[in-house]
Amino acid sequence: MPAPMSPCNARLACAIALLASLAACGGGSNPLDNPPQVANPATAGGQKLSFLYFQKCINPIFLMPLPAPDGGAVNTCAGAGCHANATGTGGAFRVEPGAQPVDLADPRNTPEVVRQSAMYKNFYSAQGEVVFGSPTQSRLLAKPRLLNVLHGGGQVFASDQDPAVRRIAYWISRPVPQGQDEFSAAGDSMFTPPNAKEGTCNTQ
Repeated sequence: MPAPMSPCNARLACAIALLASLAACGGGSNPLDNPPQVANPATAGGQKLSFLYFQKCINPIFLMPLPAPDGGAVNTCAGAGCHANATGTGGAFRVEPGAQPVDLADPRNTPEVVRQSAMYKNFYSAQGEVVFGSPTQSRLLAKPRLLNVLHGGGQVFASDQDPAVRRIAYWISRPVPQGQDEFSAAGDSMFTPPNAKEGTCNTQ
């Protein structure tokens, strides 16, 4: 009958067994290290948000004066020190302040041409801050509202009834139909009357 282990040796044996089991799970040489590769699965569905609605109803929000709810200085989302592409310090979300609307009725503005424009860069950056169909989980809304996430610019929108919040939430909640691109004419239905050029921005 083998002699019983001392408490010290027993703890050592347990630690070795634990490390071995972790190594078996992770497959790496260091069980406490990060895995060698991190896989980010592609977004299911492949839908996109409406460029039509973005350039008329969302991009202007980034340019309008926004007084801080606490009485702080007035600024814009696209201002220097915030999300301006050239001088901003606001992380991955970037805005080209001088972006001009693109006339999608002009046959020269093919999708390839539009995707090179400053307005499209703003669209692409904003869409990257979105969880489709879920405004409250989207950083584009959660950060300026301080919904369980910090925002360097503080609280920008105090209420979910703020007109800007309602526009952003509406945009996020209505991706274009499956299989259609971001320039889909289905985006016209997001205006009253249903025409991106002449209509006003729907919010519900």
